[in-house]
Amino acid sequence: MNLVKSFFGHLCTITRHRHAVMSNCFKCGIAWRGLMHDLSKYGPTEFWRGVKYYQGGKRSPNAREKELFGYSVAWFHHKGRNRHHWEYWYDYSSKSALYEPIEMPRKFLIEMFCDRVAASKVYKGKDYTDSSALEYYKARNEADFIHPVTAQKLEFLLSMLAEKGEKETFAYIRKNRKTL
Repeated sequence: MNLVKSFFGHLCTITRHRHAVMSNCFKCGIAWRGLMHDLSKYGPTEFWRGVKYYQGGKRSPNAREKELFGYSVAWFHHKGRNRHHWEYWYDYSSKSALYEPIEMPRKFLIEMFCDRVAASKVYKGKDYTDSSALEYYKARNEADFIHPVTAQKLEFLLSMLAEKGEKETFAYIRKNRKTL
């Protein structure tokens, strides 16, 4: 793929995703998190790798970089700066002497939910259903790595989306965002 096509393709993909997350965050009552979402993707470390490993907008460039090198510099950069990723919430425990998951604060949990819904829509396109984000979550066995309370809350929201749809799920989150 040529550089110009990759540049504009990647720019359009991340911008479409970001706007979808913003819309979801607004519906959930966390507008500031939506406005701040994924700004690091426009910085040079993430953006230029995204252009270099662009996959046509149907797959993350980070996945291609991981295939080639076993890791993604862009992903390491991204997850270390964006608190809506569960990978950010790992730290050393002096009790166990291991790295362990930490429960995510509500606003980042809600942003993570909004991010997953938007990513599913962007990458699945016309094949998206309200079950897509839950299917992706379960296929990756992420509950095994996320703090148990965070995992339970995320799975509850993803299941609600699959069963009741966006309108009801976003309304629930907006009403209960301070107690989730």
